[in-house]
Amino acid sequence: MISKKNLYLFLALSVGLTCCTKEKKSAVVPFTPVPPIVETSAIFKNPAATIDERVKDLLKRMILAEKVAQMIQIERSVATENAVKTLNAGSILSAGGSQPNAGNSALAWANQYDMFQDLALKSRLGIPLIYGVDAVHGHNNLQGAVIFPHNIGLGCTRNAALVENAFKVVAEEVAGTGIDWTFAPCIAVARDERWGRTYESFGESPALVSEMGVSAIKGLQGTALTPASILACAKHFVADGATTGGKDQGNAQLDETALRAIHLPAYKAAIDAGVGSIMVSYSSWNSSKMHSHKYLVTDVLKTELGFKGFVISDYQGIDQLPGDYATQVQNSVNAGVDMVMLPFETEKFMSTLQELVTSGRVSQERIDDAVSRILRVKFQLGLFETSFTDRMKTSTIGSANHRTLARECVRQSVVLLKNDNHVLPLNKTDKIHVGGKIADDLGKQCGGWTINWQGGNGKITDGTTILEAIKNTASSSANISFTIDGSNINGGAKVGLVVIGEDPYAEGQGDKQDLSLSAADISAVKKIKEAGIPVVVVLISGRPLILDSILGDADAIIAAWLPGTEGQGIADVLFGNYKPTGKLSFSWPASMSQIPINQGDASYNPLYPYGFGLTYP
Repeated sequence: MISKKNLYLFLALSVGLTCCTKEKKSAVVPFTPVPPIVETSAIFKNPAATIDERVKDLLKRMILAEKVAQMIQIERSVATENAVKTLNAGSILSAGGSQPNAGNSALAWANQYDMFQDLALKSRLGIPLIYGVDAVHGHNNLQGAVIFPHNIGLGCTRNAALVENAFKVVAEEVAGTGIDWTFAPCIAVARDERWGRTYESFGESPALVSEMGVSAIKGLQGTALTPASILACAKHFVADGATTGGKDQGNAQLDETALRAIHLPAYKAAIDAGVGSIMVSYSSWNSSKMHSHKYLVTDVLKTELGFKGFVISDYQGIDQLPGDYATQVQNSVNAGVDMVMLPFETEKFMSTLQELVTSGRVSQERIDDAVSRILRVKFQLGLFETSFTDRMKTSTIGSANHRTLARECVRQSVVLLKNDNHVLPLNKTDKIHVGGKIADDLGKQCGGWTINWQGGNGKITDGTTILEAIKNTASSSANISFTIDGSNINGGAKVGLVVIGEDPYAEGQGDKQDLSLSAADISAVKKIKEAGIPVVVVLISGRPLILDSILGDADAIIAAWLPGTEGQGIADVLFGNYKPTGKLSFSWPASMSQIPINQGDASYNPLYPYGFGLTYP
């Protein structure tokens, strides 16, 4: 057991670290250890005091090393006792696919969170950490959690109340693992379908994105940040959906009038709704990186729009800034970034930022402002009083009630694009042949950001595939047959149904210059058509795809987007248990030459216009 004397020596050695750059070694920053707080009457420990009083009291007790520690977020895989208890790093995240060492179960997540929080509370001042995950369409890193449709589908519901309820479920399942914070919602207004994050956008319209973004924030946080909230994070500030060519992390080339008209309204709405955190985009505005854009982050976001929460960088986002490491830290913090997501650089960041303050390159006032913003949110969330997992919520993860709501989201998100001769709804007693690579693949059905960052194929979590849902719904006498390539059609089949579309992807790996269907998908449709029976196409995708290769062969087409785990919602629409109500949240291009295409363009002639959607008689 280490003695207190030796512990304080260890503290000094741990925090007074040397940071190396290519140019020179930074000076060692001394750390003066202070005995642990024993004053139980401290104002910051009194929940009856105002939050401003508590923040002010705690801030004056903190030394510089403790302040800069609050400004870093580290990955759970490097969250050692030294990083959490000794250095008191302010935040931990699980990056996409990063799961507890004990396994990917709700219990393992909850136990891991409580272990980290216990370490944080044993730091000198006992400042709790805040833990973030990308729960963007459900608690999607967690095995067994309910996976909702991605935002592109939720935008098609046009049902703000439903979206709010969906994010309430997300909040409950996230809270059931102890997590305090999700990096959601994405309130990008996506303007080019080639972008690999199009499905994270609610739509191409600023008004729709604003409405749905506010609903998501209210679902996560409630009407105000309280101990019952999950902290929301509006992202990615700003114009990440407007980059040239739809290039992820690219350059948005547009004037300030367009920026303010299209991409800022959702942030104004989010701030008015009380969003507690905002994430900066990797992208640039007219070649200036957002991570060091003081005008937009401080002057516009914080001052003009009145954002009172804290700003966080994206994952290693400051690494893309010009200059050496110290310059990158300096420019991002001075621009207004309050918390820096540098998953593997705890000591390096702390030492560097301390030196920047002592040398005058970053002001003490800027540090105090950033730390005050972070602490204010922690007090609002009640982390100083209710620090550990609510195990009652753990038991609700993946519950039948949650899956029922997700199923309703799927039903309302489906858009009927074509229905010649009223092929749909299907007759439950007819023999049906099902084809297509996605018909019985839950991973493809869920898309990216599911269990792993890029998603996966097959039975990656709990849920119902579209094929399973069809079999659940059809009569036992219907004799449902299935082949992936559409061949060997069941004799006597009255209709063929083919489920095709995109393989899972996330972020830049989803950037694509050609949105045509694959040869295998086209072949599956044609094989069923050659049998002389009507063909229904169910399209699983994160964006509109070019349909010219199948348009003539498909008697009916539904856009099912990335519906998540509850494939039964698709079957509800196919068999008429629910008449389709979804309306396109994006204009649907007729060809690649039309992209980018958005409502209001001077020359606007899409295959299906924004807001289009058929229903049944």
